[in-house]
Amino acid sequence: MDKQRISYVDPDSLENPDMLTELERCRDRGTPRPESQAIRAHVPAAFWSFAETWQTVFHEGVCDHTIKELCRVYVSHSVKCEFCGNQRSIQSAKKGLVEDDYFELLNFETAKRYSEKQKAALRYTEAIVWDLKCSDELWDKLYDYFSEPEIVELGYFVAITMGQQRWLRTLNIDHHQVLTGTGASMAPGAETPEDWKSYKEAPEYWAKQ
Repeated sequence: MDKQRISYVDPDSLENPDMLTELERCRDRGTPRPESQAIRAHVPAAFWSFAETWQTVFHEGVCDHTIKELCRVYVSHSVKCEFCGNQRSIQSAKKGLVEDDYFELLNFETAKRYSEKQKAALRYTEAIVWDLKCSDELWDKLYDYFSEPEIVELGYFVAITMGQQRWLRTLNIDHHQVLTGTGASMAPGAETPEDWKSYKEAPEYWAKQ
């Protein structure tokens, strides 16, 4: 593995008990996993800014959570952020997303598994990620399926997650490094350090494609 660029803050060193509680929530529920928050913990304002944004805009909010989850992983696969792209929202699984839904995202236009509503959101995500021109047709499709508040939230969320993922991939951080012991929100087959190593070494691993 490439050299890690910024150290994790040791949870035992935290003087603010609320920060430790939040890191423990990341360990137990994931998305985000604790490693990325242990990096942000160097600056408490950054730590809390991300935690609050992620809770209110991703886990909560007005736009369907499963659509935001698909858009999040579309970003991961586009920018090859392996830290983010191998996490799964527990809430999305409870709402019906299955593992196969994550592996045709870069070919969503021709994939039969996505609804027209999901494709409209993914087209918007694609335009943001790749700096594409947003045609009248794209906007008409968005308005067919989403309200203006939903479009605002979706666009803001994609922008936030794209920026964070582009940043995190420069740091060479990895899973199962901070508050270890749970596989919460890890992709199936990557729940333990040993499984995670095998998962990444498999020839079909998405980041190798």
